[in-house]
Amino acid sequence: MTIRIKVFEEEDRLTTALKIAAAAAMTAAGVTVAGILLARDQMKRHRRELFSPHPVRRLAALGYMRAHPHVDNVMLLRDFLAWEERPLLQKRAAAVLESLEEALATGESEAS
Repeated sequence: MTIRIKVFEEEDRLTTALKIAAAAAMTAAGVTVAGILLARDQMKRHRRELFSPHPVRRLAALGYMRAHPHVDNVMLLRDFLAWEERPLLQKRAAAVLESLEEALATGESEAS
C-alpha cells in the first residue's frame, strides 16, 4: 500500500510541475503578444505625432522616421516640410528627408 501512495504522490508532483510549466508558458506568450501590440501602437503614435501641435513631439517623430526609411515616410516628410512653420524643424526635416532618400536609393529600406 505504501508503494501505491508513493506512485500517486510522484504523479501528483509531475502533474503540478506540468501545470506550472504550462502556466509559465502561457504567461510568457501573453507578455510577448502584449509587448508586440504595445510596440506597434508606439510606432503608429510616433508617426502620427509628426503633425502634433507640440514641437518636441514633432522632433521626436522626425527621429523615429529617420530610423525607418520607407517610401511612405518620404512622401509624408514632403507634406510635413510644406506644413511646418518653424525653421529649425524644417531644417531637421529636410536633413531627415535627404537621409531617407539616400537610404532608399542604396536599398536600405525596411521590409514592408
